[in-house]
Amino acid sequence: MTILEICCYSVDCALVAEKAGADRIELCCGQSEGGLTPSIGALMQAREKVTIPVHPIVRPRGGDFCYSHNDFDIIKNDVARIRDMGFAGVVVGVLDDGGHIDMLRMREIMAVSGDMAVTFHRAFDMCQNPMIALQQLTSLGVARILTSGQQKNAELGLALLKDLVAATQDKGPVIMAGAGVRLANIQKFIDAGIRELHSSAGRNVPSTMKYRKAGVTMCANSDVDEFSHYCVDADVVEAMKSCLSIATQLPQSA
Repeated sequence: MTILEICCYSVDCALVAEKAGADRIELCCGQSEGGLTPSIGALMQAREKVTIPVHPIVRPRGGDFCYSHNDFDIIKNDVARIRDMGFAGVVVGVLDDGGHIDMLRMREIMAVSGDMAVTFHRAFDMCQNPMIALQQLTSLGVARILTSGQQKNAELGLALLKDLVAATQDKGPVIMAGAGVRLANIQKFIDAGIRELHSSAGRNVPSTMKYRKAGVTMCANSDVDEFSHYCVDADVVEAMKSCLSIATQLPQSA
């Protein structure tokens, strides 16, 4: 059966996703930056409260994936902490300035990761040559690659996603489609033979605050609504899981 991983920006969202039937959680913070390393408090709470596998992302800042020496030391320290806390996996990725997998640094990360399953995140979509990157990541022994097929969303990247799946088959990393994977297009990924899907399956929910201070914002973007936040939609997760279950039950010839 196709695995459904839900990207969660809080432990509350992770609990919602788990209850709705998610198979795995990618735990992040920093939604506006595409996902950053969660706090130590969030990691501790996730280990205590969430029973399905949780794979925290390790990404010290937004922007590109070519890191300074300090950034890289932070990455290794965070990976080691996540390993020592007993998480099932970690999500990480490092490129060099030429748009290739930084093999020296990734080897260090793999060594620090220990027995954790390593997902190479959408830094893959910034690589200059995806097939060479796939070969390199296979040689490193990463468990999976999260990718949109090097497009702004995975539906547009289906052609490359299919090529990556065909190139891996039963060897090499699992290809997990992410970015714009929704209930409305999930069947396209099922039909493409993609074994793992990554979705935020979320929506903006209004704040519970009754008093709302006008004219003050916490964000550089003054258009941001401070009195709403992004959260996993349990109904969407349940519906996506239902689609995957139905697809599993269909005859192979269908």
